[in-house]
Amino acid sequence: MSGERVDRATHTVHVAAPAGVVYAVLADATRLPLYFSPSIHVERLEFDGERERLRMWSLMDGQLKSWTSWRHLDPVERRIEFRQELPAAPLRSMGGILHVRSEGRHRTELELLYDYSVTGGLPVDEAWAKRAAEGNSRTQLAELKSFAERWTRLDDLVLTFEDSVRVNGPAELVYDFLYRAGDWPELVPHVNRADLTEDAPGVQRMTMETLTEYGSHTTDSVRICFPHAGRIVYKQTVPHVLLEAHTGEWSVVPDESGVTVLAQHSVVLREENIAAVLGEGAGLAHARLHMREELGRDSRALLAHAKRHAESAVRML
Repeated sequence: MSGERVDRATHTVHVAAPAGVVYAVLADATRLPLYFSPSIHVERLEFDGERERLRMWSLMDGQLKSWTSWRHLDPVERRIEFRQELPAAPLRSMGGILHVRSEGRHRTELELLYDYSVTGGLPVDEAWAKRAAEGNSRTQLAELKSFAERWTRLDDLVLTFEDSVRVNGPAELVYDFLYRAGDWPELVPHVNRADLTEDAPGVQRMTMETLTEYGSHTTDSVRICFPHAGRIVYKQTVPHVLLEAHTGEWSVVPDESGVTVLAQHSVVLREENIAAVLGEGAGLAHARLHMREELGRDSRALLAHAKRHAESAVRML
């Protein structure tokens, strides 16, 4: 558009990891929320091996924003070009290039170039856009560096698992129980408190206090609900003390004979807190087993209550 002001910026970070590792982390868009703290959730809408279309939810300067982007992946040049199709207001446009350059066997330069423009040109909107773009860019590069530089231990630091239950009841009632998480303290013994707000339909923020053998833990989460698909995805913006990141999903999957309900978790362990929480001598293996059991136990308890909620309603009919 003629006369539109376009702002541009470049940021560079040096990473003590192979270029292939750095590129691989960036290329896996659906796992961005695991190492980029403002990123809440990424849905891959299309992918042909080189070009992908994504729906993304992220915190920008403290505000939850959502947009649709496309990315072009070039693994040979280790280059990712991105452009938002439907930017979040007040942005009119946003895009750029991520370039990964090898500087040696275990040394990499990561360069981010981006440009953006703002609808209307109001000073307050331009100031917000600059603050949000600068803040997220610097945070993303710093957190990518921290994550990638532990590349030899990522298989031990990252843990993904799921639990499930069969329900002889309607999927709608199961989903209703999972959606109304604010009611859990009245129904689930290990949930002390669950303060839930929904500022926009299907987008929830929740602070939850749970009881464990080591005392109580308080977590903050953003939950994104897809009722027609029977899914609720979430990211803990303030996770468990033993975790750097925690993402998850509740899925309600009906079939001819009933419903399968899945609770999926992906976490990154926080190494520096292991000894303080689990005792001297505890290591990553101990922490993996502990978090698998603790999170799994809590999920199984919630799954059991969802099952009871749906099946008891059926018996009453």
